[in-house]
Amino acid sequence: MDYSKMGGARGPKGAPRHDEHNRKGTAKNPYGAKPSKAELLARMKAAAKATQKDA
Repeated sequence: MDYSKMGGARGPKGAPRHDEHNRKGTAKNPYGAKPSKAELLARMKAAAKATQKDA
């Protein structure tokens, strides 16, 4: 068999063609962006304070 006539190797199966468009939290796809550490800490402190008031 003449392998030189088969063409190039196929890319990985199931991989997105343009990762920069599909990556979460970028300018093109703002959905699913991770909150910053300061926002997360503030939210956790507020939740802890709310549960402390209830008890």
